[in-house]
Amino acid sequence: MSGFDDRKRGEEAKYAMDEATEFKVMARRNKLLGLWAAELMGLDGDEADAYAKTVVLSDLEEPGDDDVFRKVRGDLEKAGVERTDSRIRDHMAELLPVAREQVMKESE
Repeated sequence: MSGFDDRKRGEEAKYAMDEATEFKVMARRNKLLGLWAAELMGLDGDEADAYAKTVVLSDLEEPGDDDVFRKVRGDLEKAGVERTDSRIRDHMAELLPVAREQVMKESE
């Protein structure tokens, strides 16, 4: 029975680690998206970093990417920056592998 219990604990630990890694990847993607949007809005330095943090925090509102998308879409509109919905979503998708690579390099 202890072999089964050990395997179960191992699988649970792997699942928890995978979930934590995925959370970090999504947070990094959102930060990169926030920095991209900040640049489009003419923000730089501390202002850009602060804005990127608000994008990361917006992902805690609901499951999925819609909360992040709405935040960035709304902020770009307010700043008079024209980007199509598909361009924003495409950029979100483009940043995902970049974020994954960055997080994986940090965990090595």
